[in-house]
Amino acid sequence: MAENAGSIELKDNTVIVVLGASGDLAKKKTHRNQFLPNDIKIIGYARTKMDHEEYIRRVKSYIKTPTKEMEDQLETFVGLCSYISGQYDQDESFINLRKHLEHVEGDRKEQNRVFYMALPPSVFIPVSEHLKRNCYPKKGITRLIVEKPFGKDLDSSRKLQKALEPNWSEDEVFRIDHYLGKEMVKNILILRFANEFFGATWNRNHISNVQVSFKEPFGTEGRGGYFDEFGIIRDVMQNHLLQVLTLLAMERPISFSAEDIRDEKVRVLRGIEAIEPKDVIIGQYKESPDGYKPGYKQDDTVPKDSRCPTFCALACYIKNERWDGVPFILKAGKALNEQKTEIRIQFKDVTSAIFKNRPRNELVVRVQPNESIYIKMNSKLPGLSMQTVATELDLTYRRRFSDLKIPEAYESLILDALKGDHSNFVRDDELDASWRIFTPLLHYLDDNKEIIPMEYPYGRQSHDITKMSVFKFDNL
Repeated sequence: MAENAGSIELKDNTVIVVLGASGDLAKKKTHRNQFLPNDIKIIGYARTKMDHEEYIRRVKSYIKTPTKEMEDQLETFVGLCSYISGQYDQDESFINLRKHLEHVEGDRKEQNRVFYMALPPSVFIPVSEHLKRNCYPKKGITRLIVEKPFGKDLDSSRKLQKALEPNWSEDEVFRIDHYLGKEMVKNILILRFANEFFGATWNRNHISNVQVSFKEPFGTEGRGGYFDEFGIIRDVMQNHLLQVLTLLAMERPISFSAEDIRDEKVRVLRGIEAIEPKDVIIGQYKESPDGYKPGYKQDDTVPKDSRCPTFCALACYIKNERWDGVPFILKAGKALNEQKTEIRIQFKDVTSAIFKNRPRNELVVRVQPNESIYIKMNSKLPGLSMQTVATELDLTYRRRFSDLKIPEAYESLILDALKGDHSNFVRDDELDASWRIFTPLLHYLDDNKEIIPMEYPYGRQSHDITKMSVFKFDNL
């Protein structure tokens, strides 16, 4: 058995194998940087048959090179790359991959291998089994990076976990949720625990509600067949938004070590009861008012009788001393009016009678785009009167840190995986606890065919959708 992956940093003699290298994710997430280990090699593996020249041409076509320096870096990068085609369910294909690995590695004393599965979940299990049987190194460090979705419900997630367990230790598995790599999500722990004035008010005595919202201004864009299998709740809420919630609600960890952080996240999840249907609104986008943008069911890959939600708003509650009674409101939707992911902590009303009808204080964290943190507060309007005005304390990153580049989420997470840092990856018990919260709701929606998502026009604001809701599930 290879050396325990633990927190050992991969520095030299590493090979990254991208399985599904011809797919959409692999196209989008190819980057240049100066943080890769020395003497690294990158192998693309997929079912698509193409020669080395065609693969390099594809790689180059997805990377922009506005400067001569970047063109030179791209040439260096593609010199590290090679490609081999094969099936996902045949030993012979993975034996060929092993031979290619051994050829690339040459006479290295250790074989450090990172397998990145940019694959559909239907092939996770056979690929992981074939990799262990045919491509696991005799001496060296191995890491398996798995993309979401990690199952469709609690049972399927446990089945996937059970299939991985005999072959891959928890230290070797990195379940990647790219929201945990976003700069402002990673900043939540610093914001909360390095600022005393937030710590003193971060509880049910001062906070009225917490909102985490995700909005996209586009629909499924021809990927409706994939999306229809999962829906917005599985695709965004059970993973991305719930991960953000755990960071907002967790207690102070003993340290910043991966296990201490993940221990506290699991405690939060165990304190959340299964989501009640009465606390949920679902919707599905239809054609835009001008007829320019098609509705969800007008996508040829989507069944015409689809009940798949493309919008959802729900409330969940944490049963502990800090948060009892505070609603955590999660909202996510496609084909809305703008691209935005935002955290909004709304404080309670001022109790003093001398300030009536004043806006509530809010702490807002803009995750994307235009990363920022701002506090909405009330202040005296300059002048001779005592009139109050709502204003903001604003930290917009592109103004305050204009000379710094914010890395993309995948850049950050892949570097963490190479370092062996699990802090921003999902642990097995964390995954289990998150599915426990959502599975009863998902089965309720799947099984009750009379529940039809309300329609909203393409480009609508999410706030308007919740206002136009014509039902709550308990009123059916």
